[in-house]
Amino acid sequence: MPSRLCSATLLGIDAREVEIEADIARGIKSCVTVVGLPDTAVKESRERVKSAVANSGFVFPDQIVTVNLAPADLRKEGSTLDLPIAMAILMADRQVIPVEGPRRLLAGELSLDGTVKPVPGILSMALLARERGFDQILVPAANAAEAALVEGLEVIPVSTLSETCAFLAGRIALLPALHQPLQDADTPFALDFKEVRGQALAKRALEIAAAGGHHVLMVGPPGTGKSLLAARMPSILPPMTMDEAIEATRIHSCAGLLPADEALLRRRPFRSPHHTVSYAGMTGGGQNIQPGEVSMAHQGVLFLDEMTEFRRDVLEALRQPLEDGRVTITRAAQSLTFPCAFLLLAAMNPCPCGYLGHPARPCRCTPNQVRQYQGRISGPLLDRVDLTVEVPALSYEEMDAPEGEEGSGAIRDRVIGARKRQAERFRRSQVRINGRMGPSQIQKHCALEPEGRGLLKSAVDRFSLSGRGMHRILKTARTIADLDGAQAIGASHIAEALQFRFSRYFES
Repeated sequence: MPSRLCSATLLGIDAREVEIEADIARGIKSCVTVVGLPDTAVKESRERVKSAVANSGFVFPDQIVTVNLAPADLRKEGSTLDLPIAMAILMADRQVIPVEGPRRLLAGELSLDGTVKPVPGILSMALLARERGFDQILVPAANAAEAALVEGLEVIPVSTLSETCAFLAGRIALLPALHQPLQDADTPFALDFKEVRGQALAKRALEIAAAGGHHVLMVGPPGTGKSLLAARMPSILPPMTMDEAIEATRIHSCAGLLPADEALLRRRPFRSPHHTVSYAGMTGGGQNIQPGEVSMAHQGVLFLDEMTEFRRDVLEALRQPLEDGRVTITRAAQSLTFPCAFLLLAAMNPCPCGYLGHPARPCRCTPNQVRQYQGRISGPLLDRVDLTVEVPALSYEEMDAPEGEEGSGAIRDRVIGARKRQAERFRRSQVRINGRMGPSQIQKHCALEPEGRGLLKSAVDRFSLSGRGMHRILKTARTIADLDGAQAIGASHIAEALQFRFSRYFES
């Protein structure tokens, strides 16, 4: 009589239910066959399961063992199915007779001695289990805290195959993992804006960006503090909600990059890929499609230092994620979509030598070299950047100024206040921040005072702004008004938004 168990496999960052059937038949020659589109790791589970069963005090059947993974047209990847495959075989051989209990889903990798090892993507599997009406999920003990983030699901941590068998047979009881609600990280940030001297305009641009989720490009000579400012951006971002934290954690978990001591990402991700990153490394891909840097930065910041040094195709690949907040990876066998609602923070020099416009050091570049260098950032990509800010060289007096700069805590308080106003504004919408508003939300929520409307019209006529460019200005002005606590967008808000839209290097 075949045995049946339920487990899950990952497809991108989503989990799909897998039914595992095991059947044992007599034959001249013993063998183990796994069918149902298993990948190499799943096929290798036969050897891991054999050793784990033998080293856990059981006898592996010396007969024809057939394991079916349904649905048959869904490719199964990874080592997550080791534990349920072993249990299905032992149940089919009547070495383990489970007692009646709640609907269960099992997941875990087996080592040769029967230890249950952690696997990536447990949070997605727990969410799937709750969605499909399972009452209980058995997971590796090291993954229990992660799975326990899902409310309404009993999470049972297991450490060995023999312990799992004893629990299912009703011989022992295991305590479920406790659900841990999200708490804001109480440890202070190591980097603080009070350490940055001068650069008030750049700090203001980053405050606006953090408040409304706007993309920023910093332009300035080497050594003026662009990287210094970017590294402190996380210290002024608002804390994540539980939904945002789970979304970000799912991606890191499925990529196998969730820190061992963290079941939940409590602070927004900050990703800073090297300029040699490949197209697949940035957007996602590979033989078994994995999320890229844009998805790893979901709900956080993607920082591109020396933006002009990145490959052209890598930069152009950012256009869809910046606009839609998701990226679709299409291969011959499958197509997967990953979320990537990130804040782009980029930095670049104004020219190849870096000293165009420097007050003391002359630029050695020809006009043609400057045009080619700045042309590495295409117009369509630049058009998706809300704030372009110059980070100029500082004088000795500015660099040697005594302490007294505003700290990250005060800036963050203003950012949180602006985010609360946006949350109230968009409470009945899928949009959560000003930077993600669509045309209908802009028309509804970006009411202009007469002076502001006249100033915006003059800018559109003078600079021949596109519809996207005008919308970017309106969204930025809406955030500036939120920071001021204003209901309507005034002329001063439009003027400040225009100031960050245009620079002597770029006009878009």
